[in-house]
Amino acid sequence: MKSGWLWFLGFSLVLIGSASCNGRGGMLGNWAEELSSEVTDSLQRENDLSFRASEMADSMLAGMSLEEKASQLMIPALYSSDDAYTLKAVGEYGKKGVGGVVLLKGNSASVVAIADSLTRSSTIPPFVSIDAEWGLGMRLSDEPSYPFNSEIGDSVNEKEMFLYGATVGEQCQDLGINMVLGPVVDVAPKGSFMGKRSYGEDPVRVSDLAVAYSLGLESKGVISVAKHFPGHGSAKGDSHRSKPVIERTLHQMDSIDLYPFRKYIDSGLSAVMVGHLAVPAVDPEMHPAAVSHTVISELLIKELGFNGLVLTDALSMGGAEGAGADNAIEAGADIILAPADTGKAIESILKAVSDGKITEERLDRSVRKILFYKFLMELRKGLHYFVI
Repeated sequence: MKSGWLWFLGFSLVLIGSASCNGRGGMLGNWAEELSSEVTDSLQRENDLSFRASEMADSMLAGMSLEEKASQLMIPALYSSDDAYTLKAVGEYGKKGVGGVVLLKGNSASVVAIADSLTRSSTIPPFVSIDAEWGLGMRLSDEPSYPFNSEIGDSVNEKEMFLYGATVGEQCQDLGINMVLGPVVDVAPKGSFMGKRSYGEDPVRVSDLAVAYSLGLESKGVISVAKHFPGHGSAKGDSHRSKPVIERTLHQMDSIDLYPFRKYIDSGLSAVMVGHLAVPAVDPEMHPAAVSHTVISELLIKELGFNGLVLTDALSMGGAEGAGADNAIEAGADIILAPADTGKAIESILKAVSDGKITEERLDRSVRKILFYKFLMELRKGLHYFVI
């Protein structure tokens, strides 16, 4: 399995190419040329860890029951509160063996309590995820916020975005967060529905900033999640309430919307979130993308070659149109984000396996991926990695 940490070599080569081809001498000058020995050391160390994580994933998977496998696919949502009710629910999630949680609004002390409680009650290391599109302050009242993506100036370069991502990654580490639901790689002009959350309307610029930010996050052992595949930028409407439609042709999507996702994937990064979008150019039946086999399995996985983690957007959103967790797994997703009812979502997976709609081998592919990234993340803890 391709590890997200293979970005070390790829990123340095991209920057070296930029420095040699850019008429201004490159945004980063000779910076990338100084990385070679540390990049090589980091790659060797990462290859060793990846091999060990693969072995651990295989060993764990072999001893898991069908219900434990189905539970690992779930990341339910909860508010970042340390009240007794929430912590009890967290403990129950851990005992049930869910894959992790996605944190909603609250404060940092509560996040620490939730992460600690979930980790102690879980047999398998959990994902503790959060939206942090402009910093942890987006969700946590006492954590820093940064400018909206649309407000990042033209003078900001990849090195600065890498350091920005690394800073957010360190803040996540301090709280026990190991997955950020970002960056937004939707290409959108200012004033549009996604304009505030987007890096802009130039797909190349969006790619440069988003990939560098993601590399910064992952340099601190925090998984980045590019969203919202296959691109929410041109769609009008709010997928929290209904299912927006992407009106572009596949040719237009390829050169605009898909461009940043392709660059993210080529950089070896870890995860992609699929949105609740109708994409008639790809799926004439206009299923929400997060439960569309043609969007996930054919376009994202087969055509773009993505073999990392595939997350749905929150299945509790209106744009999901009542689609179930079983539909998303059948389509090719690995992780069900914020199901409306976690217990029922697990049951739907088990029933789909019982009915022959989903094979256990198909389930195993997703669970093994999840376990691989979790064990790799755990193995990295306490190790010194190359940091700019």
